[in-house]
Amino acid sequence: MTADESFETLAGASRYSSEKGVYASPYSKPSAFFDDILKIVSEQQINFLLPVTEASTYVILENRDKLPKGLILPFSEAESIEHLANKNRLFQLAQSLDLPTPHTLYIESIEQAQEAIANITEYPVVLKPFKSRILTGGEIISTTVIIAHSREEAEAALKRRYFREFPFMIQSYIKGEGQGLFALYSQGDPLCHFSHRRLREKPPSGGVSVLCESKEVDSRMKKISDTLLHHANWNGVAMVEFKVAEDGTPYLMEINPRFWGSLQLAIDSGVDFPYLLLNSFENGEVAPIDSFTVGQKMRWLLGDLDRLYLVLKSPAHQYTRAQKLLELLRFLLPNGNTKHEVNRLSDFRPFIFELKKYLRDLRS
Repeated sequence: MTADESFETLAGASRYSSEKGVYASPYSKPSAFFDDILKIVSEQQINFLLPVTEASTYVILENRDKLPKGLILPFSEAESIEHLANKNRLFQLAQSLDLPTPHTLYIESIEQAQEAIANITEYPVVLKPFKSRILTGGEIISTTVIIAHSREEAEAALKRRYFREFPFMIQSYIKGEGQGLFALYSQGDPLCHFSHRRLREKPPSGGVSVLCESKEVDSRMKKISDTLLHHANWNGVAMVEFKVAEDGTPYLMEINPRFWGSLQLAIDSGVDFPYLLLNSFENGEVAPIDSFTVGQKMRWLLGDLDRLYLVLKSPAHQYTRAQKLLELLRFLLPNGNTKHEVNRLSDFRPFIFELKKYLRDLRS
């Protein structure tokens, strides 16, 4: 069964979604959302609950002691999650363990932020909120990482509520390729690893992956990930995100203590994390997976189209005409062993749903 804020959803459009449920928004009505979840769990006799978005995950974890006895919620305890989800704490831990991180300033007040920005001489810099979603009394505040290319852009970012009222970091910008290491852990011990690299992102300067590729697990990234996840006594899945600089150094960017956007790539490559996670929590053991298909690609078609549009409309100082033409050719030409994230013949209705929404958004 799948559930969301309406019956018309991407996951609900799948042929594999036998039933659909509706709940209140976890963003604006977290208490009503959790009440709806309890109702669905009771009516459908759910025994394995898997929140996927950050908002739904945070609200359910905040209220996990109110869940029915025997219901499996495949997440670590609150303190372990805070080790990873709180980016300020995560980077302080990484630095104490002498792991490669961008140069970081920890900001606790707007006055400290203004003073820090006044003394920055090299741009771009990255303003990173301490959490991606901030759960306050009656709502969830969504945050965004800001790449500031000038002092003016950095000062403009401080107008956002989550920079004015909550801790955050100012970090040096790492130029390089985005790579991720995915892992399944049981009580601090690894059961399997998977790795990918981002070939194209939206926006092009860095963001969500629109074309990615499975790659061999890098020993340095594995060591960093294992060190942090073991330290947190992690239990469940996690994605450790890196920027790999030109000299090959993998710099820690963040850790997502839940399923990630490119999950389908791991499944296509032979590591079925959802199935393994279920077995881990239901049966207590999983046979380790030592290998997977390397070089498997996955493309989010409509996201890739958006990326192309951003490149083509960008000013000349960012992309020359030759570079824009090259990006157009890359978009149009086949890309090797590539599968699509949404538009699949075996389950085509989600793509129809996504395409209709995409076209509606263009007209609005």
